[in-house]
Amino acid sequence: GERAFYGCTGLDYVWIPNEQERETQYKDALRTCDCEELVKVIKTLFKRKKTRLDEGKKVTVVDERYFRLLNERRNLVPVLSIEGGREITNQRRGEGIYETVTANMDAFREKGLIFGASITVTTENVEEVTSREFLDSLIEKGCKLVIYVEFVPVTEEARHLAPGEKERAYMESAMESLRSHYDEAVLLSFPGDELAMGGCMAAGREFFHINSHGGAEPCPFSPYSDINVKDTSLRDAIASPLFHQLQEQGILSGEHVGGCVLYEKRDQVAAIASGSDG
Repeated sequence: GERAFYGCTGLDYVWIPNEQERETQYKDALRTCDCEELVKVIKTLFKRKKTRLDEGKKVTVVDERYFRLLNERRNLVPVLSIEGGREITNQRRGEGIYETVTANMDAFREKGLIFGASITVTTENVEEVTSREFLDSLIEKGCKLVIYVEFVPVTEEARHLAPGEKERAYMESAMESLRSHYDEAVLLSFPGDELAMGGCMAAGREFFHINSHGGAEPCPFSPYSDINVKDTSLRDAIASPLFHQLQEQGILSGEHVGGCVLYEKRDQVAAIASGSDG
């Protein structure tokens, strides 16, 4: 990745000292959908992060405006993605990501703001991320919500990372033990908790996903939408025809092998989405 970014010698950085002007420039670049403009932004952010790491400084992705926003609207809880300890997080997310995430956790704690952590569970990290040592490290930083999400492979090459029956059994036992030990944080497991909750909680049952264009989708692994939150309210989005059909036709509560039911039944979901669009 580093060679790719620095190899784009023909594309300039877009760094502007004034924060507000810089953010406006970033937004303008994103709106163009121009690949070269997007690479310039990514290259700039990459260089800034590397410079701060080389200087021994912490790298955060949250500035004071968002801290103020979260302080004023305590119903909003940011959730930070982490894969376990430093080695496995940087291996899966990119060099320096663990340092960035933990620096943000420290900043949230120092400002008295509640935050959560989202962990993608794979065959490689299931034991590490369910250990008391790892949970202790999160809770010491002020984490009040831990969401375990089972890895869903979208290619054959990644299938070996998907938890099987052995890992799911281990996860179920570990969650029972962790919940009895920790009462200062909420621990959730997807899809592990679905049985107790009557099926998948996506598509407006408990949550839905908003994509970068404002489209309301059942979840990130089911990228179909028939309504946009830019044009309507969240209340109307939750009651979208697509979400209603997924719930009524039993897609969310039906039997499935494991992992993400919407991804497993993606052909059925696509057919329903096509019908709701029409």
